[in-house]
Amino acid sequence: MPVKTETPEDEPAERPHYHGHRQRLRERFRKSGPDALSDYESLEMVLFASLPRRDAKPLAKSLLKKFGSFAEVMHAPEALLREVEGVGEASINQIKLIAAAATRIARGELRERILLSSWDDVIGYCRTSMAFADKEQFRLLFLDKRNQLIADEVQQMGTVDHTPVYPREVIKRALELSATALILVHKYPTRYPTCAFGHS
Repeated sequence: MPVKTETPEDEPAERPHYHGHRQRLRERFRKSGPDALSDYESLEMVLFASLPRRDAKPLAKSLLKKFGSFAEVMHAPEALLREVEGVGEASINQIKLIAAAATRIARGELRERILLSSWDDVIGYCRTSMAFADKEQFRLLFLDKRNQLIADEVQQMGTVDHTPVYPREVIKRALELSATALILVHKYPTRYPTCAFGHS
């Protein structure tokens, strides 16, 4: 009786057309850097790991059409990502991993140099860490006398339209950290945060 040979699920008999496309994208990325790729191509590469047996280009373009930019896809709420046809848990995990890595890198870079010494620095940092949050929150940025970031803490996380703030706790924490300056960031459940500055 002949023995039946099974083909693994991830090894189709014919090589899909997108495999060559993936290899070309990887080579272009290695040789020319990230600026050589468009937003949808960068998003394709993010999705490669979660879509090993599917062409990632249609899904990348659908995500960009819904959210507008690479950054907005990375920081989109999971519930909204699930509304896009073709997005599964593996893709969501991959997207959120990249978003978390970008936030961690940005914070690490900021702590290694003079931080938040201009309004643009503050806005850039806030956009990286919280601009796409879907719930209201009150965040505190504690600075030293050189405007270096000592700590970035979420004081309160609210609902979609409410977050309580306790001035006593804010001042207590600033004293504990010996902060000489304080930035209060109030994030509404819209795209951009608002900031207020204070000095001790």
